[in-house]
Amino acid sequence: MPFTPGQTDTDDGGTGTSTTGRGLVGESTDQAGVVGTSQNFVGVWGESQSPASAGQPGVFGTSANWQGVHGESVAQVGVFGTSQNFVGVWGESQSDTQPGVYGTGPVIAASFQGKLLVNGSGSFTGDVEVTGDVLVGGGDCAEDFAVVEGAADFGPGTVMILTEGGALQPSQDAYDKKVAGVVSGAGDARPGLILGKEHSSENHMPLALVGSVYCKADAQYGPIEVGDLLTTSPTAGHAMRAADPLKAFGAVIGKALQSLSSGQGLVRILVALQ
Repeated sequence: MPFTPGQTDTDDGGTGTSTTGRGLVGESTDQAGVVGTSQNFVGVWGESQSPASAGQPGVFGTSANWQGVHGESVAQVGVFGTSQNFVGVWGESQSDTQPGVYGTGPVIAASFQGKLLVNGSGSFTGDVEVTGDVLVGGGDCAEDFAVVEGAADFGPGTVMILTEGGALQPSQDAYDKKVAGVVSGAGDARPGLILGKEHSSENHMPLALVGSVYCKADAQYGPIEVGDLLTTSPTAGHAMRAADPLKAFGAVIGKALQSLSSGQGLVRILVALQ
């Protein structure tokens, strides 16, 4: 149906159809290319019958210097999208600072699976409220601590102690009551949550506070068996079996979840400072 200015019919104001090209094209050098307004419905409606394998959107917008698609509303959502086979709203940005999808109010995302999928990092300047479970990968909750210069060279799994200045350094004495914990991230275990994360990781390392973590251990001071309590050893940055309960009080790192009969190696432990 061709568009007629001033048309008051209840049918569509105008349509554009094509079997090989674009159905409707609007261009402008200094204003909007296409403008749609409505008193009771959507201003611009885009629909695609494309199968999911083709992934063709109902509405597509690009911009060299600003938003590809911009939507505003004083009473409802600024941009609304639904889909049976693909994404309802797709936003992509090549900028390091500008988002693909931006909302000045609450951003509500829903799908038939009930999940918001984010492929990449997310940043929140406000609170995050969760009414269900929080499921994260990794085996421990860690906190970012300052370490003395050169301590980072010892790497994940290192047993750390407190210094007078408040920074951490690798342990080097047996049954050291200044023990603080184990650096997270050794083996195939990664921290599920890091508290106090610094933007610059220089001279900072995540220390496992709770959960399970791989720890450097030395069995030359006694074989380590599952369930043994571990403490600091004379080997720098390594734990050993706490054979003396009196000396171990206040110097226990955690409980061994794996055994180590001889030599040095990584042993998974349950963090339990005591």
